[in-house]
Amino acid sequence: MEHLEIERKFLVRSDVYKEKASSQTRIVQGFLNTDPHRTVRVRIKGDQGYLTVKGASNDSGTTRFEWETEISAAEAANLIDLCEAGILEKVRFEVPYGEHVYEVDEFLGENKGLVLAEVELNHEDERFEKPDWLGEEVTGQIQYYNSQLSKLPYTKW
Repeated sequence: MEHLEIERKFLVRSDVYKEKASSQTRIVQGFLNTDPHRTVRVRIKGDQGYLTVKGASNDSGTTRFEWETEISAAEAANLIDLCEAGILEKVRFEVPYGEHVYEVDEFLGENKGLVLAEVELNHEDERFEKPDWLGEEVTGQIQYYNSQLSKLPYTKW
């Protein structure tokens, strides 16, 4: 499935989101290609695999092309073995708030201590409610992209 992904990304200042979460899922992901013009991601989310291609972000960092297809978890595991160094592990919490659902990623391993929230929008100027636990906006800051966290983990900043 292809579409334009429009999202805003924030640091998280408390763990209140955990009690509001409707679900939580462990994610393991790697990158076959981390070129910023075309990242190719392999992900195992729960018991399902995904292959995703993302294009370059626009100037504000909010919008980019995304194509994704489901693959089996076994296929994804085989592809992860081919990925560049720096496999990411995280727990994703889906947190409904207002008209949107925030995806809050609590990173593990070498990115432990980093907690990011993303909200997907229908257009760049869409208004959305911000929960109290949301911190500083980091949309467009490349060091917070998963592809970059795989190369330079949060614990090494």
